[in-house]
Amino acid sequence: MARSLLFNVLFYVTTTLFVVLGSPLFFAPRSWAMAALAVHGRFELWLLKIIVGTRLEVRGHEKLPKGACLVAAKHQSAWETFALIPLFRDPALLMKRELFWIPFHGWFSKKFQMIPVDRERGPAALRAMLRETKKRVADGREIIIFPEGTRRPPGAPPDYKTGVVLLYEALAIPCVPVALNSGLFWPRRSLLRKPGTVVVEFFDPIAPGLPQTEFLARLIDSIETASNRLLAEAKAKEPASSATINL
Repeated sequence: MARSLLFNVLFYVTTTLFVVLGSPLFFAPRSWAMAALAVHGRFELWLLKIIVGTRLEVRGHEKLPKGACLVAAKHQSAWETFALIPLFRDPALLMKRELFWIPFHGWFSKKFQMIPVDRERGPAALRAMLRETKKRVADGREIIIFPEGTRRPPGAPPDYKTGVVLLYEALAIPCVPVALNSGLFWPRRSLLRKPGTVVVEFFDPIAPGLPQTEFLARLIDSIETASNRLLAEAKAKEPASSATINL
């Protein structure tokens, strides 16, 4: 627990320093701000490794397309919100609109040109979200969505929302499923951080143009089957894959 507390203190202190010292980036090109965001992610992963002993293994990263794509990732903890960023070239995350109201956090989210999602306004908000998303696709960015909408405990039954299906159909770009097991080592709603290896696994893109039901079935099968396998691997302490990317 002491290591967890030390990491949590340093995580929030260093994140605050990144924000304060990075304030001039409000006036710099967006690419500079995105580069700093990736540096922050790598730094916090390094802190997590040296203090807690939590490492990162990435599998199948070569399957990520070079251009714009839709990335549908499992969401088990807050770990994904910073640790996934360095794995992408120019990611744009779909985020709850309320997060854009937080001082500094929200201001930088606008600078990064993340995509706000307003769940309360219905069709008008959906159209606005699609307009913003298409602009990011035109810029060649990866669009990252957590298709269950919120963090789910490891092993919980899947609860996929319709948003990922609507984006897949509207954007007509490949969709990359991403599985992970982060919730075992960074439990949601807990200050505890655990040693071990978080595995993030990318899968072959699902080509655009499939019927909605077929797309959703393939997406759920890819993510859930793999995430359950990763959970079982971690619990059994099986050897890590040799095909890794070390950050």
